[in-house]
Amino acid sequence: MPLIRPDNPRLYLESCLRLANEVLADYGSPAEVAEAADDLNVYPGLESLGPPESIRELESHASQREMGRRAVLEGRVLWEHPAAGEATRLDLGPKFFLKPADLAASFGQSGSWAGLRPVSLGLRHVIQLVLEIQDLARESGLDPAKVLQRQTFLLIASEDGIQRMSSQVARALSSIVPLGNIWFMAQSSFPGLGRAPGGGWSFDPTSPRRLHNHGHMAMQKTMDRQIFRLDGGGRPSFMGRADFLSRLSEYWDLASANVEDLDYLSGALDLDGLGLAVRLGRSGYGMMMEISRNCRDRPIKGGMCAHDPSLGRDVVVESFRLRNVLPKDIRFLNKNMNHFLNPAKAMGELADKGLFMPVVVFGRWVYFQPVQGDLNFLVKTAFFTRGQAREINSLKTQADIPAALRAMEAQDARPGFAALASKAIGL
Repeated sequence: MPLIRPDNPRLYLESCLRLANEVLADYGSPAEVAEAADDLNVYPGLESLGPPESIRELESHASQREMGRRAVLEGRVLWEHPAAGEATRLDLGPKFFLKPADLAASFGQSGSWAGLRPVSLGLRHVIQLVLEIQDLARESGLDPAKVLQRQTFLLIASEDGIQRMSSQVARALSSIVPLGNIWFMAQSSFPGLGRAPGGGWSFDPTSPRRLHNHGHMAMQKTMDRQIFRLDGGGRPSFMGRADFLSRLSEYWDLASANVEDLDYLSGALDLDGLGLAVRLGRSGYGMMMEISRNCRDRPIKGGMCAHDPSLGRDVVVESFRLRNVLPKDIRFLNKNMNHFLNPAKAMGELADKGLFMPVVVFGRWVYFQPVQGDLNFLVKTAFFTRGQAREINSLKTQADIPAALRAMEAQDARPGFAALASKAIGL
C-alpha cells in the first residue's frame, strides 16, 4: 500500500479514491478486501524483525532537567492533547468527556466512587499540566501567571465533539492562558468505500462516517485552515497552512500525550524527557517515541518496537501491519506519548511525503486507517524507555477502568486540583 500526500482536504479525499482504485482494483467487494487485509497491510520483511537494539534508557541528570525546565518556562513546547478517537473498545463515547461516574457505572460500582469530582478525563489532563507548570514556575522563582501566558495548547477532537471541547477548554483556561495560545482542530471523518458491480471503488454516501485514525489526524494538521483559535466572541478563527507551519518553528518540541494515558494524571511534566527531546532535536532528530513493556497479564495490541535489519535500525510497526503477530508476542509497545522535535521540519516532511495507508473493513465498507507513529519512517527517530521499562498504563479497555478511577482519586487529593476542578465543574 503506497503513501499518500496530504496537500489539502479535497486532494486528500481525491487521492484516497485514486489509491483505492489502484491498489484494490483486483478485489470485487469489501468482503474480499477483508480477507486480504492482512496481506495488503503487512510490513515488508515482518518475519525478519528482531528485538529492538537501540532503545535508550532515560537517565535523570541536572543538565538534562535544566534543558527541559527552560523549554517549559520559555514556552518552547507545544502541548498537544489528541482526543478524537472513536473509543470503540470501551464503548462509552469519546474519552475526553468521560467522567468518573461514567466509568464507575460501566461496571456497576457507582457507589464506590461517588466522591470523585465530576471532571472529565480530558479536562483532568489539561488541569494536571497547568498545575505542574505553576509549580515549576514557583520552584524557579518565577511568576506562575507569566509562565502560563507563554504556554500553547493544541487540542484535537472529532467533528461532533469539537464545539463542546473548545468551549469547555477555552473557558477553563482563558483567564490564565491567552485565547490566541489555545488551538483546536476538528478531525474529519469520511464515508466508507464500496464497489458497484462491474464498476470501480467510490465513497458510499449511505455508509457510516468514520475517522481515518490518528495518522490522518497528523496529516490534517498540515492542511490549510484546519487549526483554529477562538476570538473574544467565541467564534473560530482559522490559521492558514503557511501560518501554522511558520508558528511551529517557534517550538523546540511538539509533545503529544494521548488522553488515554493514565500516568499523565500524576505526572504530566517530564523534565528529563523534555530535556532529552530538546537535546536530540538539536542533533538532527525529528521524533522521539516512548516505549513501554506490554502488560504481562493482559497483553494488548499496538505499535510494536522492533529492529529491522533491512533498514539497520529500530522501528515502531503498528498492529495493522503485524500479520499473525499476537498481542502476547509484542514485548515492547509505543506508549502513545510522542515528541515531534523541530516540529516545523517534522510536519513539513509529513506534508510532503504522507503516510502508509492501511485498509480495514467495517461493516460493508472499506476505510483507510493510517497511523501517526509511522512518522518514524519519515524522520530520524529515537526510542527511549524508563528504568525497569514500566508497563503501559492507559485506558484502552474495560479492564483498565479501575486503574483510571484510582488515578482520578489520587489526582483529586492533589494540592491545587480542587480550585481548578471547581472552575471546570462550573462549566
